Amino acid sequence: MTLPAPEAVDAWFGTAADALPDDAAESVLIGRVWDPAAGGPSPVVVRDGELLDVSDGFPTVRDICELPDPAVVVAGLDGRPIADVAQVLANTGAAARDTTRPWLLAPVDLQALKAAGVTFAVSMIERVIEERARGDLALAADIRHRMLADVGDDFHDLTPGSEEASRLKDLLMAEGAWSQYLEVGIGPDAEIFTKGQVLSAVGTAVPVGVLAASTWNNPEPEVALIVQSSGRVVGATLGNDVNLRDVEGRSALLLPKAKDNNASCALGPFIRLFDHRFGLDRVRELEVGLDIEGEDGFGLDAVSEMSRMSRDPEALVRQLIGRHHHYPDGAVLMLGTMFAPIQDRDRPGEGFTHKLGDIVRISSPALGTLVNRVRHAEDCEPWDFGVRALMGNLATRGLL
Repeated sequence: MTLPAPEAVDAWFGTAADALPDDAAESVLIGRVWDPAAGGPSPVVVRDGELLDVSDGFPTVRDICELPDPAVVVAGLDGRPIADVAQVLANTGAAARDTTRPWLLAPVDLQALKAAGVTFAVSMIERVIEERARGDLALAADIRHRMLADVGDDFHDLTPGSEEASRLKDLLMAEGAWSQYLEVGIGPDAEIFTKGQVLSAVGTAVPVGVLAASTWNNPEPEVALIVQSSGRVVGATLGNDVNLRDVEGRSALLLPKAKDNNASCALGPFIRLFDHRFGLDRVRELEVGLDIEGEDGFGLDAVSEMSRMSRDPEALVRQLIGRHHHYPDGAVLMLGTMFAPIQDRDRPGEGFTHKLGDIVRISSPALGTLVNRVRHAEDCEPWDFGVRALMGNLATRGLL
């Protein structure tokens, strides 16, 4: 099978120019591909639109990210050319993938997959509404109207865990309006949960999954930080923390079922390593765009402004990792979203929920575009390449 020329690709997953940052020539980018010749994954560096295999020196992306200064090392690396980004992207999203040629994977491997919730005021209010509606779409609109009238939605300048936040908590409790979601939104402890198992994330140009039984669900466009085992943040990528609102709305104790399903964690397309051009200060100022295109003609556009986070990214990282909790292979931390999916799709008052075939584009000029199509989790490609398989493959290739 011969891949089409990049200019001939007209597909739902976009082009290489979409996948890469606007300033790709000045970015230090790494990722992963499945290399059929090696029978497994290889870390790659993006340079001048080409993917270079660096697995001889760094068998895993984790090994790169644990370096004292990953961006400096990667900028000076040479590697084996695999193919153009455009060719590998086209094969990744092809309806009939050529399994003799490489395709893109999620850009992380051995890092723990973690996510922070309720880090924006708007999403905090929506979590409260989910809880009160018990997953009932019809009831949510009425609760939303009454709740915003009672407590408002302007928590942007409120520092979680502060005396002011504590006074607000006391006031809301006295009025019977307190919620566990407000607790993690303005209380001292952030909500940080396991989004998926190691190696279970999917990348761009492939399906994301929602359970077939779910009737109320949505994407969550986010920035994800790449955190070393030391707690130092060394890079960022885009993420989709796919969420089943009806499941979590029935009970917060069902969060694992709402969040961790086959193909429910999407990351990519690439990791942008921190250097003098791009670091946490840039992350704090990013705007993350969301575009949903349905086969029914439905369209939705939204933007998450990272500057409106209630908790600073570094503060979230300190709650994730430290003397209280170690991650020897590092972690990916999705920072949360301000996307509140309340735009009606079908019937008035029922808000948004996914339909099969929805194309979800999550983008930021500094990080590129992550694109996925929605399917039932039960029908997504099975996840069957775990840590044991990875170690066995690397050993066979003489990389361990």
